[in-house]
Amino acid sequence: MPPQLHQSSLPILNPLLRFSPPSSPDNPRHQKESKFTMPKLTVRKLIPLLIFILSSLSVLRLLRISLKSSSPASRPFSSPTFRLSPAESSQHIKANASQNALTEKELKLLSDTIALRSPCNVLVFGLAPHYLMLSSLNTRGATVILEDEPSKVMTPNNTRVYIFKYHQMEVKNTYKLLRHTRSNPACALNMNHLHQGSQDCKLKLRDLPEEVHNIKWDVIVVDGPRGDELEAPGRMGSIYTAAVLARSGSSNSTIDVFVHDVQRTAEKWFSWEFLCQENQVSAKGNLWKFRIKGQSNTSRFCSPETALIRY
Repeated sequence: MPPQLHQSSLPILNPLLRFSPPSSPDNPRHQKESKFTMPKLTVRKLIPLLIFILSSLSVLRLLRISLKSSSPASRPFSSPTFRLSPAESSQHIKANASQNALTEKELKLLSDTIALRSPCNVLVFGLAPHYLMLSSLNTRGATVILEDEPSKVMTPNNTRVYIFKYHQMEVKNTYKLLRHTRSNPACALNMNHLHQGSQDCKLKLRDLPEEVHNIKWDVIVVDGPRGDELEAPGRMGSIYTAAVLARSGSSNSTIDVFVHDVQRTAEKWFSWEFLCQENQVSAKGNLWKFRIKGQSNTSRFCSPETALIRY
């Protein structure tokens, strides 16, 4: 006879299973958990976040622009039209580049003119590394440089450099020298042969090398002496001399004259006075280019209608 099983009224529970009552949206515990798992982002909360992101991007962009602008705007460089020899490269490194060195566009204007006229005779007031490089474009011509600072003087190939001292032409006397030139007949064009005649004209450069007088120049560059301080020897005499030399050629000759740093008062005034606005043919940055016809029969440098400086 099979054994009898006693039935119990207690329910059989599986120890591995646990039952919990289903949660409902109305349950307070359910509402509390849903707050942390699904935050609600309103438009009012998003606006400050967007403003913060855009402000950060603007600050980063300004920092990037300031870093770029802090780099030097103009550096001496090698023009793609010519190369430096090893000897000239060492001299280029040894020479300290001026703060007012020619920019890329200015150097291109000058180098294009010399390359077009080469072989030619080039006279430069002021020694700088880029002028030594330009001499390589004029290997069959003559390049003469006048410099008043002995520390800059080197012995580059195809170039002759002379030490030349300027006499009492400080920048602070710019206006006085301009008045002196206009009122003194010794400074008139038909009275001045630079190496001859009266010494009464204060703009006349004394003791110029004889070579400066004997050569008929095709290109003249005025980039010296210094003119960045009131006590510095200005370029008034250099511009005046360039104007006289440019007009000493034959009647069918033309001379290209360049003046650098025309943003300064002395360079600008004396270029207008002696090289004349009607002769200006080009300009790049702070470099002006004038084309002067030789053999003038007048005592005036410029026509009275184009006088830009009056007193």
